[in-house]
Amino acid sequence: MTAYAMLIGAAAGAPPTVEYLVVAGGGGGGGTSVNTYCGAGGGAGGYRTATGLAVTAGSPITVTVGGGGNGGAIGTNSGTQGSNSVFGSITSTGGGSGAYGPASGATVSNGGNGGSGGGASCAGSPGTGTAGQGNNGGTTLNSGNERSSGGGGASAVGGTNTSNVGGAGGAGTASSISGASVNYAGGGGGGSFTGDTPGTGGSGGGGSGGNATTGAAGTTNTGGGGGGAGSTAGAGFAGGNGGSGIVIIRYPDSYVAATSTTGSPTVTVSGGYRIYTWTGSGSITF
Repeated sequence: MTAYAMLIGAAAGAPPTVEYLVVAGGGGGGGTSVNTYCGAGGGAGGYRTATGLAVTAGSPITVTVGGGGNGGAIGTNSGTQGSNSVFGSITSTGGGSGAYGPASGATVSNGGNGGSGGGASCAGSPGTGTAGQGNNGGTTLNSGNERSSGGGGASAVGGTNTSNVGGAGGAGTASSISGASVNYAGGGGGGSFTGDTPGTGGSGGGGSGGNATTGAAGTTNTGGGGGGAGSTAGAGFAGGNGGSGIVIIRYPDSYVAATSTTGSPTVTVSGGYRIYTWTGSGSITF
């Protein structure tokens, strides 16, 4: 075989650029104590995606997949912020915590800031989202204190509670980088009192709020926010945990595979791309 023929059948070298999706861990929903107002939904993890990120052959690139924040424990406890996800120079910010539901007359808490902001409970303020990554948490309707607002999502602000319904989590955003369209980074729904309706979780893994129950957890590896706890006379409940994040990259399969990876990414070749998906932290070298 001539050298020319060998070149015709050979793949190109390492890719000069890659496309990426980096989603951080979602924030935990707020908890409630006995005879309290309801916990608010946690904000979604920050969502960042783009093409054309330059990579250098032979230089390891760090991959960090952020965990979801814990839901607020029973009592006057906010959720905790989700952890950041990283691919090299790209960092997505963990989702903001959902505010707790305090007893009547007690000090209120505010939703936490993050990739998307956590929802507000009672008369508090929602958390602020990070520009280019997510949206603010939902504001609260003061006449509906037995229902709380939803956390922000990648595509929408968290929903405001009404007189008998908790605020919905903000909608996430769909990505097809994996080869299939998948929604990520939905906000958690706000909790509600017995007999009312809790807020639904935002599309993209947001957990629904509780109705005299614990808030639902955000979906693993979506960055969804945890649902806020419900409340009832004589009992308190915990907020839902946020969902962990994810990191996905791809580049044309005319370029060679990475020389090494850590963190056991899933590697597929589909639709003309090499696709690397991390659900735990690691690295890649081209």
